[in-house]
Amino acid sequence: MKRTALAIVSLLLICLAVFSRAIKPALEFTRWPVYTGTTDLTYPMPVYDAAKKTVVIIADKDGTEIFDMLAPYYLFNNTGMANVYIVAEKREPIIVRKGLFALPQFTFSQIDSMAINIDVIVVPNQSVMVGMKQKRATINFIKEHYTGLNRILSVCDGSATVAATGIYDGKPLTTHSSDYEPIKKQYGRPAWVQGVRVTQSSNLFSTAGVANATEGSLTVIRELFGDSVMRAVQADIHYPAKDIRNDHQNQVVTGDAIFIAVKKGAFKSNEKIGVLLKDSINELHLAAILDSYTRSFPSSIETFSLDNTAIKSKYGLTLLPTGNITANECTEVHILNSIAPSKAEEGLFPSAKLIRYDISKEQYIIDACLERIEVLYGKEFAYTVKLMLDYN
Repeated sequence: MKRTALAIVSLLLICLAVFSRAIKPALEFTRWPVYTGTTDLTYPMPVYDAAKKTVVIIADKDGTEIFDMLAPYYLFNNTGMANVYIVAEKREPIIVRKGLFALPQFTFSQIDSMAINIDVIVVPNQSVMVGMKQKRATINFIKEHYTGLNRILSVCDGSATVAATGIYDGKPLTTHSSDYEPIKKQYGRPAWVQGVRVTQSSNLFSTAGVANATEGSLTVIRELFGDSVMRAVQADIHYPAKDIRNDHQNQVVTGDAIFIAVKKGAFKSNEKIGVLLKDSINELHLAAILDSYTRSFPSSIETFSLDNTAIKSKYGLTLLPTGNITANECTEVHILNSIAPSKAEEGLFPSAKLIRYDISKEQYIIDACLERIEVLYGKEFAYTVKLMLDYN
């Protein structure tokens, strides 16, 4: 009898240990970084060129999806024909999901005071969770600056924000496949559609989830600057199709996918992932890596800079790391810059495997991330990550 009781207790303890190991990465996925540094930040505003089109990407300091924000930022900048600005209500660091802080380049009031003519308003997902009430200042800014002659591009669950403005009432609107039904239920007035990556009704555009920020941006770039400019941007990012893909399967994250993710957490290695921030880092690559690997449910994912200070991205965005490089416990560190780290820099990550990206390999960055995730964790798990990115 005692042996039976001991066996039962032992089994329960093992189950508890497995459950704790499995649930930790899921809890980490829902944790947003908290900025604890100074908000008294002085940094120069970017130059405004009145001869160029102007694209503003609206960010919420309390949480903005990283690929939704940085993919359009990179792609519109890559045309060389646009002023592209991250704008927010206040001049405070933006919490970016996941593993990053970014400084807005202008506030709403600064844009107004400069009387900047806005050609495109990009609205990323700014909700920590579906059903969250949208911020009045953001709603007002969009309504005040949409003229009917300029364009709005809603990305992923940015659909909730634009739906709250009323501008899309009766107009086609789509969103992340897994969030489609709850957002549609919350905002019933748009003409909700599925089966496409990008919707368009005159000057109003929207995209399906996360990864489809690329298709949405390319579509608007073609409208603004023409087909040849769009194709040059396509070639730069090694877009995996000849034309802009618009068919979409709208496959949702199911219970089976959740079980696969939990199983990985319980029985596979859960890495402590770091991404090294260095000046001139490619914003699209950075966003794809952080968004893809966040959805691989690591034990942690943080960004680091060599001296724990801000860096400037390729197109001039100020980025701040979430991690302290002198106290990191990374098991793998992703390095995006073409210049390899020095031996001294490698020594800052003594227990980590360094993951470098071959920029000479002509491969779309999301495909490169998913390919490695499949090698590490199997085809089923990589497919689960694709569902979460709405990359189908």
